[in-house]
Amino acid sequence: MANDKTEQRYWIGFDLGGTKMLAVVFDDDFKEIGKARKKTRGHEGMDAGLKRINDVIAKALDDAGVKAEQVKGLGIGCPGPLDLKKRQIREAPNLGWKNVPVAESIEQKFKFPVTIANDVDAGVFGEYQSGAGKKARCVVGIFPGTGIGGGCVYEGKLLRGANCTAMEIGHMPMVLQGPVDGLGNEGSLESVASRLAIAGAAAQAAYRGQAPHLLKETGTDIADIRSGALAGSVKNGDKMVEQIIHNACVHLANSVVTVVHLLAPDVIVFGGGLIEAMEDTMLPKIEKLARARVLPSMRDVYKIEAAKLGDDAGVLGAAALAKQSVLDS
Repeated sequence: MANDKTEQRYWIGFDLGGTKMLAVVFDDDFKEIGKARKKTRGHEGMDAGLKRINDVIAKALDDAGVKAEQVKGLGIGCPGPLDLKKRQIREAPNLGWKNVPVAESIEQKFKFPVTIANDVDAGVFGEYQSGAGKKARCVVGIFPGTGIGGGCVYEGKLLRGANCTAMEIGHMPMVLQGPVDGLGNEGSLESVASRLAIAGAAAQAAYRGQAPHLLKETGTDIADIRSGALAGSVKNGDKMVEQIIHNACVHLANSVVTVVHLLAPDVIVFGGGLIEAMEDTMLPKIEKLARARVLPSMRDVYKIEAAKLGDDAGVLGAAALAKQSVLDS
């Protein structure tokens, strides 16, 4: 029978996020067959963390009713700098890990090949595979969050260095002698347009009495000023917060201008919680501001889209990268 699981090829996508581990088993057409998830535990130790990853994979296989020998490959999206040749996580500060042989650990346990990728790259590849940038010639992803992640799929392949990820768009310099980002760099895109940067400026506005709704609803603790709170603040008339978000959009638009002039992408995908909460507010601003600065001959070569797949992008993209790697080898 065509639908007999013994005749099918299966692929696994794994998202090693900041707060969760998610494994999803897909069939050859990337239909979800089974999944499992667990919360991550910060600083639990590398060995315990690797065991937890393997436990989640085993549970996903059990949920799917699929045996490990039926799986042709697994892709895993990982945080932090990666060593692509050794297929290791060089450092994951939120987990307290360094030089983690994540691919080797999975392969020893399950005996199928493992492809490792940056988590943002995996998400962008997912949007290329089945989302907002489906099958476009060139897709660039820009994801404002605590930082600002970026990725690019060019003619079906991730744009990467020989042994590291590329498209670290959040660390592009934008403002001379501007605010300092998490790596100590002045005036980077991340320092002026990430959700964390916006929340910090909004907290100051609330403290000064310039954002009364935000002050009433969340106070001035930056940890409480999430994307939904910022959206609510704007919706309820906090003009200073609206201006802060506008300023961030100016910088994000300038990053679009740079990307268009360098790569001429068909699609630029914006994603993450901030965009999800304020898509109708932010994306038209970014579109208008970018269009005004792009070379006239390039104004119609690209379009800006909101990400469509949400949390599914990372696991789907990781699985698709695994399939591509295995079939190309």
